Amino acid sequence: MVETDVLVVGAGPIGLTLAAELRRRGVNCRIIDRLAAPLPYAKAIGIQPRTLEIWESMGLLREALDAATPLLGQLIFVNGEQVGRIVLEVPPEVPFGFVALPQYATERVLTEHLDGLGVSVERGVELTGFEADADGVTATLTGPSGEWPVRARYLVGCDGAHSIVRKGAGLAFTGDAFVEEYMLGDVEVGWKLPPGFSIRATHTTGGRVDDVLVCIPLPGRGRYRMSMLAPPELATPAAGGDEVAHGLEGGRAPQLADLQRVLDRLAPEPTTASNLRWSSVFRISHRIVDRYREGRVFVAGDAAHIHPPTGAQGMNTGIQDAYNLGWKLALAVAGIGADGLLDSYDAERRPIGEEVVGRTVRHARTGIDADPDDPRTILLREAQLLVNYRGGPLGYDLDSAEKALRAGDRAPDVRGLCRPGVEFGLRLFELLRGPRHTLLCYAGTADDAAGLDELAETARRHAHGRLDAYAVLAPEADPSGLLLPAVRDADGEFRAAYGPGIVLVRPDGYLGYRSGPAVPGEQRSGLLAAMARTFAAPIGD
Repeated sequence: MVETDVLVVGAGPIGLTLAAELRRRGVNCRIIDRLAAPLPYAKAIGIQPRTLEIWESMGLLREALDAATPLLGQLIFVNGEQVGRIVLEVPPEVPFGFVALPQYATERVLTEHLDGLGVSVERGVELTGFEADADGVTATLTGPSGEWPVRARYLVGCDGAHSIVRKGAGLAFTGDAFVEEYMLGDVEVGWKLPPGFSIRATHTTGGRVDDVLVCIPLPGRGRYRMSMLAPPELATPAAGGDEVAHGLEGGRAPQLADLQRVLDRLAPEPTTASNLRWSSVFRISHRIVDRYREGRVFVAGDAAHIHPPTGAQGMNTGIQDAYNLGWKLALAVAGIGADGLLDSYDAERRPIGEEVVGRTVRHARTGIDADPDDPRTILLREAQLLVNYRGGPLGYDLDSAEKALRAGDRAPDVRGLCRPGVEFGLRLFELLRGPRHTLLCYAGTADDAAGLDELAETARRHAHGRLDAYAVLAPEADPSGLLLPAVRDADGEFRAAYGPGIVLVRPDGYLGYRSGPAVPGEQRSGLLAAMARTFAAPIGD
């Protein structure tokens, strides 16, 4: 007997995101974590603009921003001299910038959001084994009350670098480890460097870096999460065999004096560290699984990919894993997902994981400033705004001609939309916040608007009702007789970004279909072909 649709293992940011996205779509799920309480560590800090877009759609943006502090850029020092200043300034069409939020605060915001959806984390409960078959997974859980089995349709491992789910599913996790060992500390300093900027200070000898200090701002006055090379007396034994050497290590934690010695050598100006909240030694590996899915078992986040923390890519990439998987699992649980829909998770996300692992390893060894791409491309890539699924199994373009925007691309936001009854201008993202697919039909003239009601109704039927549809009207278009909810593209921003035609936006904010200015019959057939890659055929077809 199935006791839950999805069992999520691990209540870090990735597991919490997945559970929330499942519950938002009415999926029965459970989330467990072996720890009795969340860890109070500021491990992952940097929050990318793409993650803020996701949180806006999920409905927790305000809570996250309330707890965060702006991340404005980075100051770079070599041998005591400032040699660079990176300003994290996003283009005007991007709605959010970069912020810093300690991981424990991220987990708190997500946990409270999940609680509001009626699901609480089952803490002190550990997955100790599982058996998967064609119909589901039988998991063995262990907790304070003993050991018991749970039957689930699907199992998702969000349980970190040492994932029990990954090991139980027999997934290969190949890669290597950095020989260096680092120490972390959460402290306050009194320097006069500009707030909101991270600090990277290195010492070089003969062109080789032999000492490093990285300070990431945290909410609070003069507060930073600092990382630096660990001295030999704090070294811990390296993991042996197939054990993954990644993350916080046991052994003696660094003391304030250990951190102060590095600040005395490398800080851009004399300063004294105080109020040490926590510290640890940690190691870095870079690995990725050979597949993100094995039957009814999936992995996401650090359970699937680990890499250096350069550019704050890890947690943000894992959140996107969960955001991609959540809506697909919901359709599969409802029995309306197309054959192969769940396979698209690996097809779309593993190439992203491979790219992130490779890029962060390069940047850790040579620095982001050694990247050959132009600064704008580097910034947008680090912001995770260039992630796309072009050529993937779910995307469908009506023609193969090169376009600025293609199926598989992130749907850009648009301002200046007007709607009757709303006095302030709307953003497109306000229409895309729901948990379903969204069909956007551009109409430049009354002739373009003809047939859109019928097209939208057909699309809803093929989406089994899980689709919202809007007409987007040119400034001069007449909506008379149109039943479809309509917004007006008053400033022409929508047409400039998307062009004419129709667009299908997936629940995770990527384009599933873009027609271009095709004739209505071609638009309809192309749309239904695209939807058939995601949805099972409706009853009666």
